[in-house]
Amino acid sequence: MDRFEAMTAFRAVVEAGSFTAASRRLSVPLATVSRRVSELEAVLSVRLLNRTTRHVAPTDVGRQFFEASRRILDDLGEAERTAAGESSDPRGELVVTAPIVFGRLHLVPVIATFLARFPAIDVTLLLNDRPISLIDDNVDLALRIGELGDSSLVAARVGTVRTLVCAAPGYLARRGTPTHPTDLARHDCIAFTGLAGSREWPFQIGRKRQMISIHARLVATTAEAAIDAAIAGVGITRILSYQVAAAIKRHRLRPLLRDFEFEPVPVHLAHLSGRLIPAKLRAFLDFATPRLRSRLQSGA
Repeated sequence: MDRFEAMTAFRAVVEAGSFTAASRRLSVPLATVSRRVSELEAVLSVRLLNRTTRHVAPTDVGRQFFEASRRILDDLGEAERTAAGESSDPRGELVVTAPIVFGRLHLVPVIATFLARFPAIDVTLLLNDRPISLIDDNVDLALRIGELGDSSLVAARVGTVRTLVCAAPGYLARRGTPTHPTDLARHDCIAFTGLAGSREWPFQIGRKRQMISIHARLVATTAEAAIDAAIAGVGITRILSYQVAAAIKRHRLRPLLRDFEFEPVPVHLAHLSGRLIPAKLRAFLDFATPRLRSRLQSGA
């Protein structure tokens, strides 16, 4: 059994979702794909796939083996292309993840120009306000906001963002403008679960970080919903600066309590360390890093 052929067949089945689709993708007979996967399971003495008449899905062990196989095959392919002098023509699929609003506002415009520049690269963009595992979800690159606690990541800093407390001018005209975090006790607040809790918000008061109790009249699971509610006059919200930049620029929201903000938090492009960087990833890093830095500096 050729291990790499078997791993390639297994990877194709998982990615395509069936043996038939994998056969078409690889231009290999269906029986050959099935035999290679069965031989791989026999050598490993584990079941890698759960098979039904309508669906094929990896087992827990199969998912782990798929992730390892994908990295091995990608590294091998990249090494072969580099040795053949093809590194100047990056190709393949690139999987990128980012927070929802940041991805829509900043990454999509950068990716659009990147795709025009590199026609042999396809991009899958996963937008989620909860961090996605680069290993478990087979992600090549993650845009992360905040300090990186994962030592397995290599990161390029592209800028910083601030956390802002905002409200609509109409709300402030009705309810007054808070001048100290403790004033929030008498205000209606809008909590965004992706950033802070619905009962307390943190502030920098003097040299100390203090948690201030709030009354959340509305708890939203997306930044867009929290911002829209604040613009509608529901209450005061706490949000990241890039998420609310457009509303502030148009005077639909007004920043509050600026003297009690924390220091800006970093924004990084991060990828896994300890492996050969594929040409497609290197191309994206070289292309996206300066453009994201420029966008964050300009407040776009």
